[in-house]
Amino acid sequence: MKVVLSRKGFDSEFGSSPSPILPDGKMISLPIPSDKDYVKYCELKLADNKTYYDLIKELKIKGLDENSTCHLDPDIYKNILKRPDGWNPIFGQIGAAESHLRKQGIKEGDLFLFFGSFRKTKYENKEIVFDKSPEIHATFGYFQIGKIIKPYSENEKIENWMKNHPHIASDRIKNHLNTVYIARDNLSWNDKLPGAGAFYFDEKLVLTKNGLSKSKWNLPEIFRAVKISYHKNPWKNGYFQSASKGQEFVIEENDKIEKWVKDLIQNNYQ
Repeated sequence: MKVVLSRKGFDSEFGSSPSPILPDGKMISLPIPSDKDYVKYCELKLADNKTYYDLIKELKIKGLDENSTCHLDPDIYKNILKRPDGWNPIFGQIGAAESHLRKQGIKEGDLFLFFGSFRKTKYENKEIVFDKSPEIHATFGYFQIGKIIKPYSENEKIENWMKNHPHIASDRIKNHLNTVYIARDNLSWNDKLPGAGAFYFDEKLVLTKNGLSKSKWNLPEIFRAVKISYHKNPWKNGYFQSASKGQEFVIEENDKIEKWVKDLIQNNYQ
């Protein structure tokens, strides 16, 4: 099983803010703004009946309003929308990032480990606000591939439940590199856990090395023995320098890495 470190959600370029770690530890990866898509932040629900837009207002994230639309991808939070029968977690990729995944031989059974820019929050006057903690890179979810669909192909069957996904319900569907990944129903090594999901925050999910900028990571020593795409000579004096560009970082197959990611999922599933 190959593991892909997959960068997703708000950051300084897309959204101009980190995503929040809520006071209860739930990690909410805010989908990036997109005027090419149709889902509005005000349509996405949090557990307390607030919407993503309510949260964005409380966090004082600028540049978005109640009509702002987003690119809901990866779509792994089941209860944020009313789901059609048959819904599964779903993720799309296109262009250079998808070309890279194909060259790396990503296939069914491989696993995306999603990471992004996050910052902790607190309650202040009954609202959620960012606290004074630093912005970090942290893993927030996982996705084991159950099926790979290439929507541009006339021979590919597009089921009704997936027709609203942004890589199907847009002009992206015409692109020959446009690809949609469907999660397994359950993890291949643990049928008690779903094939995709999100995490509650734990310090073990943090990639950033304490006291350094968010792109400087404190990866376990087992990573020194493996190749990671887009990373040539990344090990510096006491940290791993992650690439500033790129979305999909493919780790070569390795038994120790596989055990590491399995433990991470099983200990932090939301």
